[in-house]
Amino acid sequence: MRISAVLLLALTCTAVAVAAPARTQVSMRSTTLGSVLVDSRGHTLYVFDLDRGTKSSCSGTCTALWHAFLTSSKPVALRGVAVSKLGMAKRASGRFQVTFMGHPLYFFVGDKKAGDVRGASIAHWAAFSPTGTRLRNAAKTPPPPPTPTTTAPGYDAGGGY
Repeated sequence: MRISAVLLLALTCTAVAVAAPARTQVSMRSTTLGSVLVDSRGHTLYVFDLDRGTKSSCSGTCTALWHAFLTSSKPVALRGVAVSKLGMAKRASGRFQVTFMGHPLYFFVGDKKAGDVRGASIAHWAAFSPTGTRLRNAAKTPPPPPTPTTTAPGYDAGGGY
């Protein structure tokens, strides 16, 4: 009886240890930039302009801010995403990164919640739409200085102060 209990416990532990991981999912979400690709948590997925084909150029210190969207199985396309555009590319580490239209996908650590698109304000990075359009936040320019008026203190209509 004791051997049966040990065997049952061993089989139960083995079943838990080899349970299949959740499938990697990609869908779309509406954001302030428009519709963007997101993971199953609703976090925005980005592309890096310096990547060449499916080869990631983000390594070393780059990976502190930009995390590769890794997978151990073929990604699943959900709402608004064409399955034919999803793929996987092997990174230098040997792990697989999710690609869309042949471009490696990443997360930005500055995005704190679903729908954030803060990474789209950083040079060489863009959110990716389900059609493959790179979406970026417009550069913020300071407003022009106020136009002087004749009632402004120190204004001299003759051009001197």
